[in-house]
Amino acid sequence: MGGVAALAGSAGYRVTGSDRNVYPPMSTQLAALGIELIEGYEAGQLDPRPDVVVVGNVMRRGMPVVEALLNAGIPYMSGPEWLARELLRERWVLAVAGTHGKTTTSSMLAWILEHAGLAPGFLIGGVPADFGTSARLGAGAFFVIEADEYDTAFFDKRAKFVHYRPRTAILNNLEYDHADIYPDVAAIQRQFHQLVRTVPGAGRIVWHAGDVNLREALQMGCWTPLEGFARDAGPDACWSARPTSAASDYSAFEVLERGESRGTVQWDLIGAHNMENALAALAAARHAGVPAARAIDALGSFRGVARRMQLRGEVNGVRVYDDFAHHPTAIATTLDGLRRRVGAARIVAVLEPRSNTMRMGVHRDVLAGSLAQADEVWLYIPPDLGWDAAPVLAALHGRAHARGDVAALARDLAASTHPGDHVLIMSNGGFGGLHEQLLRELGSVSSGAG
Repeated sequence: MGGVAALAGSAGYRVTGSDRNVYPPMSTQLAALGIELIEGYEAGQLDPRPDVVVVGNVMRRGMPVVEALLNAGIPYMSGPEWLARELLRERWVLAVAGTHGKTTTSSMLAWILEHAGLAPGFLIGGVPADFGTSARLGAGAFFVIEADEYDTAFFDKRAKFVHYRPRTAILNNLEYDHADIYPDVAAIQRQFHQLVRTVPGAGRIVWHAGDVNLREALQMGCWTPLEGFARDAGPDACWSARPTSAASDYSAFEVLERGESRGTVQWDLIGAHNMENALAALAAARHAGVPAARAIDALGSFRGVARRMQLRGEVNGVRVYDDFAHHPTAIATTLDGLRRRVGAARIVAVLEPRSNTMRMGVHRDVLAGSLAQADEVWLYIPPDLGWDAAPVLAALHGRAHARGDVAALARDLAASTHPGDHVLIMSNGGFGGLHEQLLRELGSVSSGAG
């Protein structure tokens, strides 16, 4: 919604908004754009009366501002509906969908188009380092959008992405998530099928050819040419890749089209998941007219996204990273990438189970396995966590600790780390400012030791 606000401001609208617990980088981005953010959901947010209210999907019936909105008869619509009506109708939309990797892949795709001189617009759920903003109108025909499968609004329970009408669609992967919305993976597959129904026959669907759930969703019906990608070559994978011999962390890899080399990407990112994201972005960009060689060159200068394995600081030889991973698959792949980069160095994983799905305990039986590559694990246990974390801690065989207070977590974590450690903090929220608190505590420990 912050990105929608930024786009509306750029389009000439006067924009204000309300929310709770807004944290960087979005809070700082809105402030820099001069967009007024009001804390809370009280009825007074609608005074003075706006011309239209764009409603985010955190809003619920019973909230004072929602009840006041309905009673006053003020025009309202969802964020995706507003985008479709006001910004996307005349654009070539490139939509990036999937359980994992949407933000990074969208950022890669936007950067490839920018590098090719196409000046795309974009709306991304993070802040790409190459642009410094999560949204812009752009000057060209193309618009890249992160296409979320979460529901749209309290009055529209369809997935957000059915509003976007893409000409190019990336389907990165499909796993069970959003347990507060969907009862099972089949329900999510049906939403992906609805997205597929909106892509024209003259368009293109770029899909992960190794993903069984995606394959089943496409088998429900598809009227658009498919272009597959996968880590390894196969009959349905037009695009594949292989790391160079000196880059087991996937920081350099050769891009293959039907087994033929198209060039080598050398970049600062790590992990097999990012290599796959790159293949998806490259394929989508080529559908928009960017040659593979040009896309490979662009990826070499791609600088990543805030909160995706972002180094937040180093104190006394301890490196502290921030990552958005919150699903077991993303946790495992993120740790695998870091392990391949740092070798035998100690990795300390710190996790906040913040997503609705995680808080419901849906992934608790596989959570310990996803953390297996960490040498030490710290789990934040909020007071309202809906399940017992003790079995997860036990399954990690003495390598895991739990804390219910962020300040105590920062203090104890700092005391237990050593020079050369890599501390990976994972959360899809602000984690109560843990990153900054930990860096301060590490400084205090260092000063005390000196």
